[in-house]
Amino acid sequence: MDRRRFLGTTASLLTAFQANSLAKAQNAIASVNGRPADTVARDEDFWFNIRHAFTVDRNMINLNNGGVSPAPKIVMDTEERYLEMENLSPSYYMWNVLDPGVETVRRRLARMFGVDTEEIAITRNASEANEIIQLGMRLKPGDEVITTNQDYPRMITTWQQRERRDGIKLKQLTFPVPPPSMDYLAKMYEDAIGPKTKVIHICHITNRTGQIFPVKRICQMARARGIETIVDGAHAFAQFPFTHADLDCDYYGTSLHKWVLAPIGTGMLYVRKDKIRTIWPMMAAPDSMQENIRKFEEIGTHPASQRNAITEAINFHESIGGERKAERFRYLRKRWSNQLRELPGVKILNSEDPEQSCAIGFVSVDKIDAPQLAKHLWDKYRIWTVAIVTPGEYQGLRITPNVYTTLEEIDTFTEVMTKIIKNGSIPS
Repeated sequence: MDRRRFLGTTASLLTAFQANSLAKAQNAIASVNGRPADTVARDEDFWFNIRHAFTVDRNMINLNNGGVSPAPKIVMDTEERYLEMENLSPSYYMWNVLDPGVETVRRRLARMFGVDTEEIAITRNASEANEIIQLGMRLKPGDEVITTNQDYPRMITTWQQRERRDGIKLKQLTFPVPPPSMDYLAKMYEDAIGPKTKVIHICHITNRTGQIFPVKRICQMARARGIETIVDGAHAFAQFPFTHADLDCDYYGTSLHKWVLAPIGTGMLYVRKDKIRTIWPMMAAPDSMQENIRKFEEIGTHPASQRNAITEAINFHESIGGERKAERFRYLRKRWSNQLRELPGVKILNSEDPEQSCAIGFVSVDKIDAPQLAKHLWDKYRIWTVAIVTPGEYQGLRITPNVYTTLEEIDTFTEVMTKIIKNGSIPS
């Protein structure tokens, strides 16, 4: 067989395999209907078929899905199809054929979050979504914003820029990891409120140790005092099930390329309808759009292919089921953390309370430098993690598997870590 025929045959077989994998995933989902989510979380036959809906590099162990996650093959195929379509004649296909499709995306996201369609804007990531609100709020010199030192660095940087530019005051709270309770976190914010507090900025779940916050209690407490609430949901949306009714916040920003498994460079912004008119868009929009959620999407020319493929990612997420995903995540986290926690010098800094934690786990080892450990895991074993250092407080590795992660990958990480910990140092 010559090279051309070989490549053609290989491509045909790969296409057939991928189509068959999607069918297997669909059949697997149908087979678990009615079964408890915590039981399905341990059903390796089910997750075997889900894994084959992805085309990931199995020669590395990716335990940093919290940064950005690969999308299923069907989502990638959809994005590529739209990209090819808009490239046929961009000024026609983008603006006349594909752009109107974003309204379906808006409707599906609104339904998923449990809000009005006219309260959802499509953004490029959580940072853009949150910064639209942070930079668009009307704040005057002396007004105070409360957040923590464990919020996402870019969000803290944005408030610090407003401190320099507008003379507002940023108050950053500290808390132990894991915290004693949800009550502790709620009271922490309440006690920090002062006469000039105008905004409370909360992580729904931190990007560090995966701590989930009592968002609804904080938001309702703040509203009773005339304080607005911004919730950074970058790591929360589709990691575990919830709707806006479970939060009751004024603003919510999230990335869709993490746990929704949407194309890279997609995000969502929620703005309570009666507040849309009060927020300046980050890029200028005409006065006629003052009360239109779409004013936050006025960013100039951008690809429709990424945004339009979000719908297929939502389909995939809803097919698996949010509760099943959450239980699988907790199962994988406990599989590695329960084996490491009893070893000398180990601290597991994520909460074990299911109301306070889900996919994200965090391990710290005394006298072992986290960045050096992350480098060693990659250089020696091709295990991809992220080291997080909070100066003066804690350091360690954030571990985030996803639905395509295998038990063998989790166990390999555990075995390698066990050897390093028992050795007491990183091998040279």
